[in-house]
Amino acid sequence: MLALRLVRGTHPVVQLRRLAVASAAAGVGFLLLCALGYAVGHPGDPAAVIRLLWCALPLAATVQFAVAVARTDPSTRPRPGLSAIGLGQARLTAIAATSTAVSCTLGSMIALLFYLHLRGDITGLPFDGAAAGLLAADQPVPLAAALTLLAIAPVTAATAAALALRPRTKTPAEKSPTSALPWGVALLAVGLAVETYAARGDGGGVLTGWILTAIGLATMGPGLTYGCGRLLQTVRPGAVRLLAGRVLMTDSRRIGRPLGVVCAVGSGAVAGYTLHGGSVGALAWLGVSLVVGCTTATLLTAALESRQNRTLTTEALLRLGAPPSVLRTTALLRAAVLIAVLAPLTWAVGALAAVPLQR
Repeated sequence: MLALRLVRGTHPVVQLRRLAVASAAAGVGFLLLCALGYAVGHPGDPAAVIRLLWCALPLAATVQFAVAVARTDPSTRPRPGLSAIGLGQARLTAIAATSTAVSCTLGSMIALLFYLHLRGDITGLPFDGAAAGLLAADQPVPLAAALTLLAIAPVTAATAAALALRPRTKTPAEKSPTSALPWGVALLAVGLAVETYAARGDGGGVLTGWILTAIGLATMGPGLTYGCGRLLQTVRPGAVRLLAGRVLMTDSRRIGRPLGVVCAVGSGAVAGYTLHGGSVGALAWLGVSLVVGCTTATLLTAALESRQNRTLTTEALLRLGAPPSVLRTTALLRAAVLIAVLAPLTWAVGALAAVPLQR
């Protein structure tokens, strides 16, 4: 009940982010139900398993977005006086997980209603029955399997939010983000090798290779962001370059991983366009839109969180007389150096991933 009260009393922008999470969960739920419909209409077809496995990509993007929204939710931040009434960090974490589960459950229910509507189970077949064959409208819906698939997104997102926001004990020292860079490079190389080996096999091997490649780029993200910050501060840096580089180094963990995931999605888009030229089905476009939209929204949300954490520093600089144009220039400089470093890397990985699949 407390979680619902906090949800109702938050800012409209926060509510909009929660609705975006619900929309993403609805898209994932619909893709899972479509995979179930294909399996029901084509029993024994191995392609049904491949379709279900490919749903893991938009599911992972949706869960990542849900966690990012939960991290920036004002109702989950510790405030003075809340601990006195029993709302410590652990209780706020439970509230965040509950709010995430509510948003994703709403999306899953919308997906179920839309799926049943397209099948004609509610008001008859719409669109002259164009989707009847794809959704196996002539077969009964296995309700238990459908509800199980629809529960994946809420359960996974709520669990991930609880793990991401759980109270942590302070460690004496943290390793530098440049330390995980070799592991990311290794995972990237293994992923490309697996894609090359599985190019003549089934889609499952290709999916495994692409997932390893994506994990490698996500692991490299913080290290690359940290390196960009160091690069900005080389060779007699001025105030603007020094400030931009320090911000990138400080926020390398927060924005580096979402940035690496966006690079992974971009490389997958490059490879997909090279292979298919944009000629894919409607469900594939839905999956691509979900992955691109969720990963981009996650990066923007992480950037917003980083900006909120720098509020005190920004106010101090303005009090010391720093003009607002300097802050805008540093933001543009950070974006420019990240694009200059990561855009060629994204294109190169996508081109390499597409080479073995073209044979």
